[in-house]
Amino acid sequence: MPIYEFKCKECGNIFETIVPSSDGVEDVYCTKCGSYHVKKEMSTFSRGLSSGSDKPAGGAFTGCSSKSGFS
Repeated sequence: MPIYEFKCKECGNIFETIVPSSDGVEDVYCTKCGSYHVKKEMSTFSRGLSSGSDKPAGGAFTGCSSKSGFS
């Protein structure tokens, strides 16, 4: 089930919620004021860090190293 980010058109609250594929986003309501006037927002992709490491999980490319000749 995907997690979507929403913004309430009434109070401006930004929140995330899981939306089952069988339900529509019209059933989503604001977690602060209860309004159903919410808009699905564009979320940024987040990737967690692996436990005990300062590198992203999965060895994702994070930029050029100084050894590559690029700065």
